Amino acid sequence: MEAILTDCVRNSLQHLIYRNAIFMCERLCAEFPSEKNLQLLASCYLQNNQAHCAYHILKGTHMAQCRYLFALSCFQMDLLNEAEAALSPNESCPEVPNGAAGHYLLGLVYRYTDRRQSAINHFNQALSLDPLLWAAYEELCVLGAAEEAPKVFDEGASLCIQKQYLHQGSTSQSFQAPNEEHEISMNRSLGSEDVSPRKQKHIHGHNLRDVSGNHHGTISNQPLNGGPTTSLPFYNTPSPMAAQSQLSGVAPPPLCRNALPNGPSTRTYGADSTPRVTVNSAIPGPRRKFVDEGKLRKVSERLFSDSGQRRSMRLAGESVNTSSSTSIISGNLISQSSKYLGGCKSGMLASRSLTIRKGQSWASENTDEGGHQEICDESRLNISNSSSSPCGGNGSAEPEGAIRSSGALSSSKVIGGASDVLSLLRLLGEGFRLSCLCRCQDALNIYMKLPQKHYNTGWVLSQVGRAYFELVDYLEANRVFSLARIASPYSLEGMDIYSTVLYHLKEDMKLSYLAQELISTDRLAPQSWCAMGNCYSLQKDHETALKNFQRSVQLNSRFAYAHTLCGHEYVALEDFENGIKSYQTALRIDSRHYNAWYGLGMVYLRQEKFEFSEHHFRMASQINPLSSVIMSYLGTALHALKRNNEALEMMERAVLADKKNPLPLYQKANILVSMENLDGALGVLEELKEYAPCESSVYALMGSIYKRRNMYDKAMLHFGLALDLKPSATDVAAIKAAIEKLHVPDEIEDICESSD
Repeated sequence: MEAILTDCVRNSLQHLIYRNAIFMCERLCAEFPSEKNLQLLASCYLQNNQAHCAYHILKGTHMAQCRYLFALSCFQMDLLNEAEAALSPNESCPEVPNGAAGHYLLGLVYRYTDRRQSAINHFNQALSLDPLLWAAYEELCVLGAAEEAPKVFDEGASLCIQKQYLHQGSTSQSFQAPNEEHEISMNRSLGSEDVSPRKQKHIHGHNLRDVSGNHHGTISNQPLNGGPTTSLPFYNTPSPMAAQSQLSGVAPPPLCRNALPNGPSTRTYGADSTPRVTVNSAIPGPRRKFVDEGKLRKVSERLFSDSGQRRSMRLAGESVNTSSSTSIISGNLISQSSKYLGGCKSGMLASRSLTIRKGQSWASENTDEGGHQEICDESRLNISNSSSSPCGGNGSAEPEGAIRSSGALSSSKVIGGASDVLSLLRLLGEGFRLSCLCRCQDALNIYMKLPQKHYNTGWVLSQVGRAYFELVDYLEANRVFSLARIASPYSLEGMDIYSTVLYHLKEDMKLSYLAQELISTDRLAPQSWCAMGNCYSLQKDHETALKNFQRSVQLNSRFAYAHTLCGHEYVALEDFENGIKSYQTALRIDSRHYNAWYGLGMVYLRQEKFEFSEHHFRMASQINPLSSVIMSYLGTALHALKRNNEALEMMERAVLADKKNPLPLYQKANILVSMENLDGALGVLEELKEYAPCESSVYALMGSIYKRRNMYDKAMLHFGLALDLKPSATDVAAIKAAIEKLHVPDEIEDICESSD
């Protein structure tokens, strides 16, 4: 009875019929109470997204797997202290339970409790036990502590994989014959019931699933309550996508599926297990809205308006980079500087030379999927040869021969498969690592080396789109994210960033359509509500946008980007106190989330707390040293602190980092004006006119300079040009006031302003 109930529960889990699995497992636990059966019941609840039920069932259990599932339920319920206690080694169990998956989960606990070095150590330990635990390497990249992918996924990792799979294959073969004999005796013990070969295949097939379908990383080759056992062939080439698909539906998503309980405790291959050299752990965040800076802002408030630098995840939120060879699409061309200086309101549609594989055929991806399907079919065929044949005298001899031949093939297949998987992970891992270090162009070069069938997948295209987004190439990012939607319309990977791309491009119709699509796809995903919030924010409905971002935070309290977006909306509503709290919460979740550092810098700049502002901009710059926008605002803070030479040096660096970004040139001109270097300022503004010919702020500042040089005709000309470009109402009032006082000396004007 116990074996039948257990098999029924596992069969229901295999077919995702969780309600039936829970019901039958409750009967199992009532009839045969044991920790092992409680563990199975907890697994049912966890896969049904009922972590609280698993928590109460497993509290006080002692088996290693029970401790792991209990920690997993605690992690989902945000009971991190209890999760840590369950996973930590103790006298009865000197090792972390569940091998690599246990170390990975413990690393997450340490990460979210702000113990970075301990988290790094456990993620490295997880990779040592299971080199295919990609999620652990992802976490190391996010923490800025990952080794180069070729050093992680090296020959030592290949040997580790071969050892695991070949050991499992040999173990399962040694148990095959006894299991078959036991299966025959079990079938005969059913009495007068008709046991057809079809029923035998059904029974045997479920036991196969018990081995391969383990959702929690442990593999058991022992018969279940005397039932038959066999093992899947281990010569299929594993893939990262397949590895993730085998994971349980509960968080944390990627759990180890082939960890050995007695595996190595430290990385014995490649680099040693000492802590990695880490990148500066501070993280800044990009924000779009610059504040009135007093005398620094002469005329154009719109230079730092909301449309200027939006919540760009990597901050460079002001410019849409175009290549030297551009063409006009649909007759709609806008100044490149509008994303920086808030100029023309029509959407920029200047095309650029595209560097991503535009000519790639989607048919090739489908062809590859067919090839993969053939491999899977071959595996299933080999399984059926050993499991579906009738249990008789002649029937049992044939599977043994098949097993011996597959065992001979297994070694070569595993070696080749491990090599293929690791070579793929080396490219994916290195690209992701470089992207996390904000070396986006280098990351793009790595992704371009991927095979076409892997490049045209949703995850890779989302990473490529994110890289272009951080390079402030919004048009290219839009194109790549569109391809990602075509490749994986069901996936929400990177859609929060895609919505921000459309925000910067002011594509309100596309953004609205995307938000509705995501909500209809999964209204419980935080990315869906981020897209909806960006949609309302683009319409200047900041209160509704804030509610949507808060909904995203409710769905995933560890989503740092959603907290940062909340901070942006609070700042837009002039609620600086709550804005600061939101940014700080984002940094507690991810100390390398530099958007939040940037947002704090902008808040303190608006509050004229220039020392604080400089500190936070420097933290942002340390994490993303190539961002022209961060350098520009760091220079602005230095200028406010009267450190003009340092400010000029920073502006020069910002110009070199992105020559298409007009913001540092404009700020440089302002600094030169304050230093009475009017000729130098005019030279910079003349250069800036080439990049921003339709920006009224440039002409207004030139008019002010000509006025100070008593060149009233030129001053009037440039003030007129500034008005012709239709600036904002605030700028119009400032320019008209300057025209009215055109012949009033600056000294008298300053005295009048001070007396007022």
